[in-house]
Amino acid sequence: MTASDDRSAARLAWARQATALPSLTLEPASADASFRSYWRGYVEGQPVIVMDSPPAKENPEPWVAIGQRLAEAGLHVPKVMVADLAQGFLLIEDLGTRTYLPELNDATVDALYGDALDALLRMQKHVDTSGLPAFDRAWQTMEMEIMPEWFLRRHLGVGVTCGGWDALEIAFTHIMKAIAEQPRAFMHRDYHSRNLLVTAERSPGIIDFQGAMSGPITYDLASLLRDAYVVWDNERVEGWVEAYRLRLLDARLLDETVDTDRFRRWFDLTGLQRHIKILGLFCRLCYRDGKPGYLDDLPRVLRYVLDTARRHADIAPLADFIEAQIGDRDIRVATAA
Repeated sequence: MTASDDRSAARLAWARQATALPSLTLEPASADASFRSYWRGYVEGQPVIVMDSPPAKENPEPWVAIGQRLAEAGLHVPKVMVADLAQGFLLIEDLGTRTYLPELNDATVDALYGDALDALLRMQKHVDTSGLPAFDRAWQTMEMEIMPEWFLRRHLGVGVTCGGWDALEIAFTHIMKAIAEQPRAFMHRDYHSRNLLVTAERSPGIIDFQGAMSGPITYDLASLLRDAYVVWDNERVEGWVEAYRLRLLDARLLDETVDTDRFRRWFDLTGLQRHIKILGLFCRLCYRDGKPGYLDDLPRVLRYVLDTARRHADIAPLADFIEAQIGDRDIRVATAA
């Protein structure tokens, strides 16, 4: 029996004990980009979720602790019914299967994003950030350096010259300066269409929040509006960004001296930090973790990086450098080891 079989048997045995249903069966509900997985079962005809978070690989304690903070602030997160943190098994509420991504279209996006932005403002106003890790320069740098290692070297097979490093370091410096200027708030870190669910009450349901940090106030806004899985017209995005800036001003989470242009630069460069990381992260998920499907999303993320960099003259050399490394390659195609 393999380790995977052992884990599967332990999970089912635990779930049957937790629900007091010896005949309970489990079916895959979803998996994320980590080692965590989710399994659906039915208790008296009602769905429940078993979250499997192997403690040696994905400690479940932050998920529980952050979820409690969000729930106390009135956000809609899965309730925990039974938890065995030592084994990494949790029986939690099933928020359903209606993630934002397939529900989003021109007719629905304003209403869906309206709900998501309401929830985001509530998070930033009311969720306690004490004790959370800080999204500091060291963390930002570590994330951005995933891109040259996994996207350039491993995926494209190119080395980074001195001139290339200059372009990267100059861009990284400007990005981190824009992040440092911003007020700090609760930061979900993956606030996007695959982690938001349409629910009958208190929509959206919010998941995958265990990596929360204290960070720049535009980070989750950029994660939502410049989503790695769906693209909206830039003029429309800028309208949503400006409307949210005014709400932050009204909530006294933003200083009145922060005008439209400054806030938009914050939004752009904070989103750029995230997308630089994602270029590398999607490649790492392919080559290290055996999840090649993420390469299909690379062109969308690359377009964000190039377009955003070229909107800012001090970052534009980054776009030229990356494009020169790609040439005419199809970046969705994996390369041999």
